[in-house]
Amino acid sequence: MDDGNIEAKIALFIDLDNLALGVREAKFKKLEIQKIIERLREKGKLVVKRAYADWDSFSEYKRPFHEAAVELLDIPRKKISGKNSGDIRMVVDAMDLCYSKDHIQIFALGSGDSDFSPLVSKLKENDKHVIGIGVKDSTSRLLVDNCDEFIFYEDLVRPLKRQPLVPKGLTRKQGEVFSRLQDAIEALQRENKHVLWGSLVKQVIQRKHPEFNESYFGYRSFQALLEDARERKLIELEWDARSGTYIVIPV
Repeated sequence: MDDGNIEAKIALFIDLDNLALGVREAKFKKLEIQKIIERLREKGKLVVKRAYADWDSFSEYKRPFHEAAVELLDIPRKKISGKNSGDIRMVVDAMDLCYSKDHIQIFALGSGDSDFSPLVSKLKENDKHVIGIGVKDSTSRLLVDNCDEFIFYEDLVRPLKRQPLVPKGLTRKQGEVFSRLQDAIEALQRENKHVLWGSLVKQVIQRKHPEFNESYFGYRSFQALLEDARERKLIELEWDARSGTYIVIPV
């Protein structure tokens, strides 16, 4: 199999002050941390999740961030510590992780602040792939251009007009499992994966739904699930004799 079947490890660092302010200015009700996490899980396994803020000022975010298993790093109020204390702590932690954890290949930085551009450059200098996440109107163009990839928050929360993922007439469980299957395939297509190994599709489903087990949906194996989806003309399959597994072909 190709390297695209290897699960990338991701570290997420969030400058909540910047993101929350950007979300407020863009007239969104609230920053939805799960939207960010779900998008990053399409790219790999999140092994570090940290958010920096004066949590007394952002208490409404404590519960959703805790539920998302994000580590909350408390930064003193600006009038006590100075303007950039949160930025400095985030930079120090990111660089410490960069030098001490070789297995982390992707750094995701949730901020639109141009002050993080030197951090982006240093991470790239150390052969890390850097993804920026920010609100469009409050994000520095310098930061966008310096990242390897940039995700605008608006694109994560904007409702998509799309055809139903699965046909009608299915049971609740069938609709659920086939929706997850199609969602994983779409995620891999967004990542420009040219060969969709069956094992890679399952890997994405499990990252987004850690409790996933095909037996719950009545299948003895994930291969049997893929074969049923083929029978229902949701996908096509190609058998790869060398690897002994299916390649999934979207229809």
